[in-house]
Amino acid sequence: MILCTGNSCRSQMAEGWLNYFASNRVQVYSAGTHPEEVNPLAIYAMKIAGVDISHHTSNKIDDYIGIDFDFVITVCDNAKEKCPYFPNITTKLHHSFSDPANATGTNSDQLKVYMEVRDQLKDYFKKFTKDNFLSKY
Repeated sequence: MILCTGNSCRSQMAEGWLNYFASNRVQVYSAGTHPEEVNPLAIYAMKIAGVDISHHTSNKIDDYIGIDFDFVITVCDNAKEKCPYFPNITTKLHHSFSDPANATGTNSDQLKVYMEVRDQLKDYFKKFTKDNFLSKY
């Protein structure tokens, strides 16, 4: 489970990267504490990188209470603070990434911020996948 506030940018891109690096060998979910529509700039930034998240939907974390997750990863400080209790989590991790939705300026300026965050997420989840899943397959 990848958790963020809006489940519109960072957690969506993270879900895309985790599915990409794990080659869909693990079941990945993402959700938000206050979900919003998946951001078109997040979809476009990932498309440029060759990962399609256009089919993703934004989900509320409450919809997943009762599911046993091996990992819950919060990608923003707000989600970390508001993360519900999952009694059967094996591991809870946190790494805060800047919110690209706060980017200002032209569309090009904003896209640049999305691509920077996308690449930070890529690096994090590539290592996470290598460290936690690839040795098991």
